[in-house]
Amino acid sequence: MKIQKDDMVVVVAGDHKSNGPPTPHRVVQIVEGGKRIIVEGINRVFKHVKRGHPKSPQGGRLQMEMPIATSNVMFYCGGCSKPVRIGYRYTDEGAKERFCRSCSTTVSAISPPRSRYAKK
Repeated sequence: MKIQKDDMVVVVAGDHKSNGPPTPHRVVQIVEGGKRIIVEGINRVFKHVKRGHPKSPQGGRLQMEMPIATSNVMFYCGGCSKPVRIGYRYTDEGAKERFCRSCSTTVSAISPPRSRYAKK
């Protein structure tokens, strides 16, 4: 999966899409094997709980974030300052990394160097 925890993403579809300039939000959690994600500050709902609930002993309304589909977000590249697609490539040493398809900057390393994928 190309979106990972702590990535900055922009919502591009659905109820929480921003119509102005793209505003990046942080991915808090990956849910359901990567099909859905929880994004900080997006899709907030109120859960009404009774007294004696472990999270809220006095009861009341808990504000929480619910998952959204991964297809509704795009990765936000800090170098480009815009939502972009992510790709995978191998470095000359054989390490796998994620990169921005727009500006070709490395986003993060995924695996340690392997001789099998090193350029000879």
